[in-house]
Amino acid sequence: QVLDELEEHLRNSRYFRFLWFPHSDNVRVIYQDPTSKAGIPGFPTDLLAIPGMDFGWFWDYAVGYYLLEFLLWISSFVPGLVVWINRVFFRLLFSSRTENVARSHRIFSYECRFRQHVQDWAIPIGKTKEALLELKAELDGNPGIAAHFPVEIRFSRRDEILLSPCFRRDSCYINVIMYRPYGKDVPRLRYWLIYEAIMRKHGGRPHWAKAHSCTRKELEKMYPEFPKFCAIREKLDPTGIFLNPYLEKVFF
Repeated sequence: QVLDELEEHLRNSRYFRFLWFPHSDNVRVIYQDPTSKAGIPGFPTDLLAIPGMDFGWFWDYAVGYYLLEFLLWISSFVPGLVVWINRVFFRLLFSSRTENVARSHRIFSYECRFRQHVQDWAIPIGKTKEALLELKAELDGNPGIAAHFPVEIRFSRRDEILLSPCFRRDSCYINVIMYRPYGKDVPRLRYWLIYEAIMRKHGGRPHWAKAHSCTRKELEKMYPEFPKFCAIREKLDPTGIFLNPYLEKVFF
């Protein structure tokens, strides 16, 4: 339903995004918009309203943090539990409508809680529905993959920044996550490969601060002005003082 009404959601909210809970059809819709509501003592009226989470300590931390991390740790031994964790936590924490009013820096930021591995690619906005349905079909067809919640879907307008994932195209970011409960790594390779294949198929570009496996040759195809950026970089940093092993892999 959210995918079918995507254009309407994008018109209705300046900062629309939604969270999909893998292994289910559950979605959390989030509108973020400027508001004149003065809901906080001492705050001016230039605030931001968002239907979001406001559980209090017990739900937000005891359940949403400590219990979740413990259950995800248990699921590292019994991966099938992830399906039920995603569905139960949606009902516990994300299924009711709430509204928060606060300064934008409080609304837009949130705690990442515990350690995690993340991939985040931007695809042309017109490919959103097709890509997500393909990802859902792949997870449904591969029951051995336990995908943690949420898959975050957000949107950004085009820009002219040479290495921006939104360079000259309105884009949809699809962010997938695998937590590391108590620092323990959990299997993610199959999930990562499926996700990356779908993103590549639909013209995706990786988030520079997240995991990806792209080589320079691949990046040159994704970014039309990649050679221009490299020429600027080489001119401004001829000795490579700002390079590190990751950037050497990308630019050489």
